[in-house]
Amino acid sequence: MRIYFTVIGLAGIFLMGACSGAKQSATHKNATVKDPAVLVQRADSLFFAAQRSKMLGDYRTAITQYSDYLRLNKNNATVNYELARLYIEVQNAGNALNFARRAVAIDPDNHWFQVTLADAYAINQKFDSAAIVFEGLTTKYPDNEDYLYNKGVLLAKANKPASALAVFNQLESKAGVVEELIYQKQKLLLKMSMVDEAAAEIMKLISQNPQEIRYYYLLAEIYDANDRIKEAAGVYKTILTKDADNARALIALASYAKKNNDNVTYWSYLTKAFANKNYSIDEKVAYVYPYLQMMEVDTSKLQEGLQLTALIITAHPQDAKAYALRGDMFSQADMLDSAQISYQKALALDTTRFSVWYQLMWIYSRKEDPNALLTLSNTVTNKFPKEFMGYYFKGVASFLLQQYPNAIQSLNAALDVGNGEKRFMGDIYSLLGDAYHATAQHQQSDSSYERALLLRPKDALIMNNYSYYLSLRGENLERAAELSKLSLEIEPESPTYMDTYAWILFRQDKFNEAKQWIEKALQYPEAQKNPNVLEHYGDILFNLKDVTKAVEYWQMAKDKGASSVDLVRKIAEKRYIQ
Repeated sequence: MRIYFTVIGLAGIFLMGACSGAKQSATHKNATVKDPAVLVQRADSLFFAAQRSKMLGDYRTAITQYSDYLRLNKNNATVNYELARLYIEVQNAGNALNFARRAVAIDPDNHWFQVTLADAYAINQKFDSAAIVFEGLTTKYPDNEDYLYNKGVLLAKANKPASALAVFNQLESKAGVVEELIYQKQKLLLKMSMVDEAAAEIMKLISQNPQEIRYYYLLAEIYDANDRIKEAAGVYKTILTKDADNARALIALASYAKKNNDNVTYWSYLTKAFANKNYSIDEKVAYVYPYLQMMEVDTSKLQEGLQLTALIITAHPQDAKAYALRGDMFSQADMLDSAQISYQKALALDTTRFSVWYQLMWIYSRKEDPNALLTLSNTVTNKFPKEFMGYYFKGVASFLLQQYPNAIQSLNAALDVGNGEKRFMGDIYSLLGDAYHATAQHQQSDSSYERALLLRPKDALIMNNYSYYLSLRGENLERAAELSKLSLEIEPESPTYMDTYAWILFRQDKFNEAKQWIEKALQYPEAQKNPNVLEHYGDILFNLKDVTKAVEYWQMAKDKGASSVDLVRKIAEKRYIQ
């Protein structure tokens, strides 16, 4: 016997000629009305209007119209039933149950009303009560296998696995071995920790159809989930006798070998699986992708990952995802040239994936190749005009090439797109601060820095750049000192930030304090080679009346490549020039 199971829920049909019943009930209940025919006509009109609203999908209006009908004739079972179904549709569980109960109370013999009552109990999480309703239906309609099945499902939901299992066994005795029944039974048996019994159920399906690989997968999963690896491996090996290239079985056996530190067997199974062209590339990528995270703590994973990506490329040489994944591997390992080549191959096959364009722009920025970055980002912004990162990288490239107006235009375009991550928004405003400063648009520069700090209030680099530019202009020096000092609290060992703070103190005429801080900076070898730091030290020394030493440091700054306009005059005239 073949059976078809229904889903508990929205089953229901228009049941009976409610009009005649409505007329009789309305006439009976309103005998005292002077013109009962008018009352009956009004009820009929409401009923048919509700039916039309329901068919049009206007459930709220239908509910109102049926409810108005019940004010004229509350004992119409069909209208109570219809309201129950509608309340189920609009997910009003409480009202659905109330009206379903009324419908059954008025007409307990209508099996559709009983099914709706069971549905209403179910959406109210009263699975026991719903199962009792189906128990009554199975008694009254013993040949209806759907009712028996639904009873079993509800008992399972009521956390009565043994009772549910008994029902499914009863149904199996009628219908025979049916896939859906077996699935339900094995879930219940596993819930009862009866692993062998659950496996035996799946074996029934295998015996009935030994060529259906899905059943073997399910059997292996039962064993695997219960740490019975030997049995699971045996099932997967059986699958390989039927399908020698079955990727799922090969991957599973590879993972078991890996757990046993059998790397030879692991790679044997794994490489065979990855060489299978019928094994979905998406599944292969999903398997390899965690290597990107593992590489951070285990560098040996790089070689494994690269071997696997090579196998993917061999099996799928025309799929861009294979090259993009390999590019990610190289990028994560800071092998930027190799990453670039892989991303370019991916784009040669598929130009629609913005993520690959993004990674290639990121590579160029890390390689500090602004010309290549500008060319690429121009292509990206034309191809993906709604992507924030294209304009961001275009702005970065323009800034590095000292094309400041273009940088400002691109960075503002990125802001206009407005879908960037918060961390990049902070970069945008910071870089705008730099670019506006370079073009002497100081008000816009200050405003950009302030917005950057709102987004990244503990970014020492933004604080340093902003405070330094304020000091160069001799404006808002209190704010400059505040930010510079805070940057040193965040990064106390930065000689660059020490130099900035010293220079701000110098601009405030606090020459002794400035000397203390710049001498702290000069304790670091990098500062000793920095011509700007050396020139600043000379300026401070001159204002402390140590002219000879000041000239000495100005000369050292010149020798190290300092290029300030007035440095040569400072040395020649032996005086500080503002």
